[in-house]
Amino acid sequence: MAKVIAFNKPFGVICQFSGEGDTLANYVNIPDIYPVGRLDKDSEGLVILTDDGYLQNRVSDPKYKKIKTYVVQVEGEITNTATSALEKGVKLKDGMTKPASIKKIEEPDWLWDRSNPIRIRKNIPTSWIEISISEGRNRQVRRMTACVGFPTLRLIRISVDRWKLGNIKVGSYVSF
Repeated sequence: MAKVIAFNKPFGVICQFSGEGDTLANYVNIPDIYPVGRLDKDSEGLVILTDDGYLQNRVSDPKYKKIKTYVVQVEGEITNTATSALEKGVKLKDGMTKPASIKKIEEPDWLWDRSNPIRIRKNIPTSWIEISISEGRNRQVRRMTACVGFPTLRLIRISVDRWKLGNIKVGSYVSF
């Protein structure tokens, strides 16, 4: 039976088990388990880990079009023009993105304090969106929001395919 772990990755943690700095090894002490895809150091939220190579490939390979959903705080009051562009796909340096599903949302009431707070500019408001994508390019959501003029300030992954972040505490994990 495959081991599957859902981990709530804190800001600043590197999504690997070895190397310098704060890594997954500081939070998950289960042998022969590996992350399914990556979540960059500056991002937070759901990371799936497994010991099943087949499952890892089926979830992380873009050809299987598994949906990943993020809650994103952006700089500025995001416009309908920007969300429409994201829904259609935007041109990045490495090509067009596939269409994304976008929803403007209120700041989530379940947010935790971050160890390194986001920068705040008194005269520039922020807004929140929920974005779902089926690709997994390097820092893709951040590059997409910047492309439409609304840089990402905070990014939290809340689901990967059928797995949800739910109420997993930051730095903790649950087994499935």
